[in-house]
Amino acid sequence: METVKPVRTLSEKRTLLEERTLSAGSSRAASVLGRSFALGDLTLRNRIAMAAVTRRFSPGGVPGEDVAAYYARRAAGGAGLIITEGTYVARDAAPAYDRVPHFHGEQALAGWARVVERVHGAGARIMPQLWHTGVVRSESVPPLGVPAEGPSGIDLDGRPHGRAMTLDDIDAVVRSFAEAAAAAERIGFDGVELHGAHGYLIDNFLWGDTNARTDGYGGDHASRARFAAEIVAAVRAAVSPGFPILLRFSQWKTDRYDARIAESPQELEALLAPLAAAGVDAFDASTRRYWLPEFDGSDLNLAGWAKKLTGKPSVSVGSVGLDQQFVGAPNRTQRSAGADITPLLDRMERDEFDLIAVARALLSDPEWSNKALTGRLDEAVPYDASLLNALV
Repeated sequence: METVKPVRTLSEKRTLLEERTLSAGSSRAASVLGRSFALGDLTLRNRIAMAAVTRRFSPGGVPGEDVAAYYARRAAGGAGLIITEGTYVARDAAPAYDRVPHFHGEQALAGWARVVERVHGAGARIMPQLWHTGVVRSESVPPLGVPAEGPSGIDLDGRPHGRAMTLDDIDAVVRSFAEAAAAAERIGFDGVELHGAHGYLIDNFLWGDTNARTDGYGGDHASRARFAAEIVAAVRAAVSPGFPILLRFSQWKTDRYDARIAESPQELEALLAPLAAAGVDAFDASTRRYWLPEFDGSDLNLAGWAKKLTGKPSVSVGSVGLDQQFVGAPNRTQRSAGADITPLLDRMERDEFDLIAVARALLSDPEWSNKALTGRLDEAVPYDASLLNALV
């Protein structure tokens, strides 16, 4: 007896097509983002990282149980790697903001050890972002009266601010980063990220507008990279050979979105090559929109160029999962977290970069990673700037 196939209505056909499209999108996201990734002795379960987002919820510089729970939720939500908020190295001139966690002192490190335990328990890996805020520091932030320090005593507007660092100051800051990295390995972190972006101290040396030095730390691009390279080399010597070192860098600075440390691939290579040689395992290239090309004549974004020029793995970041452009101050604009990530998958299939870091979308929805991997970003919780003031 011949089986008669039912005739589907137009509505049923449309629903079936949507289900097949969703399934295909889910499979593709899982195959691209769900791949494991090895970096030194570290293996990540997927290619999604939580990007560092400054969180001022650590009174006295000590991260508490609420901070541990905040990171553990993102780990349980599927992120393969958690990169913590910026944490201050042991230097009085490091802080620019209050209630930001420290990465020195017995209490702060004990707090971070609890964070590590919670994140590992949820199946993810974690790295602290080590930070010195450089010329961004205000003397009104404790410790009071301590001036900002930078390569030349020049702020982001080109005005005199703080003081120019001596060679002894430079050596002391290099040691503080190395000591923090050694502490990170000792208490169980899986690697470290050095904050060299956004107008803070390492970036102050990389950027010609804040670095007017005439000694070996200023001048051409390779000389401006010397300070960062010395930090990397000291960190490399302070930790195990397989302990990964990431370095975050950017063209833009805080409220200086048109700033550039390199105008061409050749200039960028002059900056990054010494850092790769010093021991950077991967470059975290911070951009405002990951899909924009960095230099004329190529579709590569900043992370793509970092990988091409150095041969090192790279991490991209910039408005992932958001479907509106920045309007005015970026932290005041509400955006949706359910944006199409097809362009991201296209780039990652081409191996333009290796990991994708997600900030605001993961801030709004701890389950964003799992939803991305299973094709359910239409269910993602929209981002709202008010979430910056809550540990959700």
